[in-house]
Amino acid sequence: MAKKRVLIVGGGLAGLAAAMRLAEMGLDVDLMSLTPVKRSHSVCAQGGINSCNDLTRQAGDSEWKHFDDTVYGGDFLQHQPPVKEMAYWGPKVINLMDRLGVPFNRTQEGYLDRRRFGGTMYKRTAFSGATTGQQLLYVLDEQVRRWETEGRVRKFEFWDFLGPILDDSGACRGCVGQDLVSMEIRAFPADAVVLASGGCGLVFGKSTMSMVCTGSAVSRAFQAGANYGNPEFIQVHPTAIPGADKLRLMSESARGEGGRVWVPRQPQDSRDPRTVPESDRCYFLEERYPKYGNLVPRDIATREIFDICVNEGLSVEKERQCVYLDLTHISSDELTRKLGGILEIYEKFQGVDPRFTPMKIFPAVHYSMGGLWADYERTHDGGLQPASPKNQLTSIPRLYAIGECDYQYHGANRLGANSLLSCIFSGLFVAPGIQTLLEEKGPAAAELPTALFESAQRRHQQTHDELIRRAAGGENPYRLHEELGVVMTRAATVVRRNDQLRDSLAAVSELHERAQRCSLSDTGNWTNQNVVFTRALLDMFPVAKSILQGALQRDECRGAHYKPEFQPEHLTAREPAERRRQAEQWCDTFEANNRKWLKSTIAAWNLGSQQPDLTYEDVDTSLIPPRPRLYGLAGADEIEQVWKERTVAKA
Repeated sequence: MAKKRVLIVGGGLAGLAAAMRLAEMGLDVDLMSLTPVKRSHSVCAQGGINSCNDLTRQAGDSEWKHFDDTVYGGDFLQHQPPVKEMAYWGPKVINLMDRLGVPFNRTQEGYLDRRRFGGTMYKRTAFSGATTGQQLLYVLDEQVRRWETEGRVRKFEFWDFLGPILDDSGACRGCVGQDLVSMEIRAFPADAVVLASGGCGLVFGKSTMSMVCTGSAVSRAFQAGANYGNPEFIQVHPTAIPGADKLRLMSESARGEGGRVWVPRQPQDSRDPRTVPESDRCYFLEERYPKYGNLVPRDIATREIFDICVNEGLSVEKERQCVYLDLTHISSDELTRKLGGILEIYEKFQGVDPRFTPMKIFPAVHYSMGGLWADYERTHDGGLQPASPKNQLTSIPRLYAIGECDYQYHGANRLGANSLLSCIFSGLFVAPGIQTLLEEKGPAAAELPTALFESAQRRHQQTHDELIRRAAGGENPYRLHEELGVVMTRAATVVRRNDQLRDSLAAVSELHERAQRCSLSDTGNWTNQNVVFTRALLDMFPVAKSILQGALQRDECRGAHYKPEFQPEHLTAREPAERRRQAEQWCDTFEANNRKWLKSTIAAWNLGSQQPDLTYEDVDTSLIPPRPRLYGLAGADEIEQVWKERTVAKA
């Protein structure tokens, strides 16, 4: 009798955490990764990982407040039980990582050091210099290697996930993969498949994500029948280095350690920034958001930087939009100890030492809050039922999604340093549920008729062969990708307008048709990167269309999704009675908007029309009732007072 196996696609934090936990529980695991696992995109995470801790508890913090900050920052667009469970697991996750050997920064007394990140008032973020993701990844990799030597885990690095294998009932019984060296295409039987393949930043051409973050694995599952949740919610990070090849992240940790964002009050001031006096500097985030300052949530900071450069014309440079991120008031030794990793990146690519000269930065596509729709089973107290096979399950039975490629945890905007927590938590938490699933009676996937796997392999081999044999003279797929990136960046990043979204949908549909006729410059059958890229490009279009269609239909402002024509108005009246009336009206509008749009977008791919079909799902907000998200809004105090009175009256 064959043993049951689990196949994990993706070797980042989520995939490694799941592999480690499954192996500990006695299950056999195949781990498939597009790159060596140590080069997964998780290695690029810089700033830290969130959880409540003993020091913040003394200041009034708690796991509940971490939960509250997360759903408030995400504009209440996430189901609350998974978020609550994640917040309450936070201290345990960091304690585990510490015991496994992550070299977290420590205070002189030996306690884990913490820094503050955006959207919170507490120093809740544990960190390892500015290379936290790398340290976490390497520790988990060590644990998985331990199980690999014992035969519990098999690694398949440099393999591309081509698609799930579904049986007659629609359940996932494995996948087809391709060796990127020999180009062999092979079927992998599995009793559960876990996608942990990360985000889709390359849909936008340039992003802070690694060049392998095409979203193709998620798209292939989407096209096979898995639903996609909240595709329109894309995080644009406020601080990145613009580059000709890609955009390089300057972590929020720079602001968490005291970095200040500013521009000269005189447009394109030619003076050395170090010589510009304080009176001539506009610290616009601190002026507009005195409570949070430079650590407002990312969607707010991004829009303000965009506004100051584009609408107010105060960009530092005339030919390139950017603002200053200034660390020069902090001692260089302290900067090196806490931020050395990112400072070296800036100096390497810009030729300037940011310890002594302010950095020039601008927003960049960074993270996908949306992803494959995933289920959960709720407990009576509003958490998650441990060991339930429903947790993290997609709409395809036996196919799971964890990490950045699922939509569960971040709603309309992700708080900084919650991504590493959500990846490790979802990887650890999904394992017991899969064990429960595999304990059910029934044959192992390896015992199913071989025709199921052979036919799936043949289909993908035929698709590969047809791509290789395309006639020469067609368009260049790399140029088409560049065009796609320009269209998506213009229409679906910081500011979104319905006319642009409609035009972009038409443009992307045309590009999709052209891409299906493009030609390959390399038709070889050995390490053919051209065919791998072209296949990934074709799979970007279902995701791109879902992002645009979701954004077009959502006529509101929520988190990272910002449409100026639907922006809530500031209170303008000065007379108290009229100001009160405006606050009442504002709250009426807010409640009406929530009744219409406090819903998750659920996309299903229509193979016939080659377009997404969108429906909407109510959000579980039973633990923390939605309230106005009032960062920096003029009249926030009056609106908050009216809202509190209404809440008390309803109670």
